[in-house]
Amino acid sequence: MKRKLKIDESVNRSVVLCETTNFHAGKLTSRKLTEDSISFRKAWKKIPFFKRGAYQGADKICVIYINRNEYSRARRSLDTLEFKIRERLLLNVI
Repeated sequence: MKRKLKIDESVNRSVVLCETTNFHAGKLTSRKLTEDSISFRKAWKKIPFFKRGAYQGADKICVIYINRNEYSRARRSLDTLEFKIRERLLLNVI
């Protein structure tokens, strides 16, 4: 059974590529996407106080959006990251 895509309505057909609460992992992910010439948008969202238990107490979460047409290129790009960084990313599967 396929999951419904998370599509951001405010930007042209953007989908969520990944989420992380780790600042360093978010920075390295955006650097890797920039090196591979993949356009993206990064946003830090505040986590409500009572939902922070699900995120191990983090108060912000980094969400990286990409164009739906570049999803496979972006996933191949993220596969080249170190395992230590990849395990800190919550990847959205299409």
